Amino acid sequence: MKKKVLSAILSVAMAATLLVGCGSAAEEAPAAATEEAAPAEEAPAEEAEAPAEEEAAPAEEAAAGGGTYAFVSKSAGNPFNERQATGFEEAVADLGGTAIIQHPEAPTADAQITVIQSLISQGVDSICVAANDENALQAALEEAAAAGIKVCSVDSTVNVASRLTHVNQAGVTEIGQCLMDAVYDITGGEGQWAILSATSQAANQNAWIESMKEIQAADSKYANLELVEVAYGDDEPQKSTDQTQALLQNYPDLKVICAPTTVGIAAAAKVLQDQGSSVKLTGLGLPSEMAEYIGDDDAHSCPYMFLWNPIDLGRLGAYTSAALVSGEITGAEGDKFTAGDMGDYEIVKAGDGGTEIILGAPFKFDPSNIEEWKEVY
Repeated sequence: MKKKVLSAILSVAMAATLLVGCGSAAEEAPAAATEEAAPAEEAPAEEAEAPAEEEAAPAEEAAAGGGTYAFVSKSAGNPFNERQATGFEEAVADLGGTAIIQHPEAPTADAQITVIQSLISQGVDSICVAANDENALQAALEEAAAAGIKVCSVDSTVNVASRLTHVNQAGVTEIGQCLMDAVYDITGGEGQWAILSATSQAANQNAWIESMKEIQAADSKYANLELVEVAYGDDEPQKSTDQTQALLQNYPDLKVICAPTTVGIAAAAKVLQDQGSSVKLTGLGLPSEMAEYIGDDDAHSCPYMFLWNPIDLGRLGAYTSAALVSGEITGAEGDKFTAGDMGDYEIVKAGDGGTEIILGAPFKFDPSNIEEWKEVY
């Protein structure tokens, strides 16, 4: 109950802000939606016993409750995905369905394929996956779709052939602009900077990184900034720690590391702060993990960072899954649906030619608000 209250509080608080360029501090969190809808009618959860080859439950049955909705994270121990899973479970419970949460043992495509094949055998109604590889899951997810399972991705997308739609945190360009402007601000507009990413196959990370590169190349404002390396910590704390130490050793003139991954930014923050490094950090992080590193003085490694609400992202993934199963949406551009008390959403065209649903804009966490938000998530 406490998690539901916190998530609801966060959703309401986030409804008031829209960051423009994300270059200055915000006082409120971004909106997932601006209208409140009536909650779905609850009904007792039912077990899904149909074999994999049967079609998904009829629309009227799914709308009235029941159904089995699966969430596949990137890996066990990923705190961002764990909070997504919390939101996913909450929304499925509100719908009167059954949630199956699967955390693969390793952040690899092979580990996710094993999980997906198991879910096909169980005959779930939907699969919502945060992909470790954009393309490698295609065969497994096409097999799921052939079995009548509705497939969407969340957080990190799969290719268009593998999904009906994607649930995205924020627009790629908006994220790229926020991060690029943060690098510019913290470096003073000149000097060397590096990126510490997750895996080299992570579609969301790659899209944000490419956006940052394009923004830097297109505007002479960034001409005195030098991107020296994109390092990959594979969303593993130890490897992210090792990659941060290697960046410090290899680039003695480095000024800023940008880590657009919650695992990477937490590992890098600890390395920089423990070593008393002059190198600063920004990126995407969880407030609860990053509070001790956020500060605008030499004693803190991260002046500020960005993120969105992973709990609400998971909730939106669940509501999207349910709408696909019920037939309320098909994943086509222009489809609209109500995501419980989060409000109304519309499916829009995605940059890869498919479609997506966007939760909201990134939110800036800095010394003025980190103590408040670390208690929320």
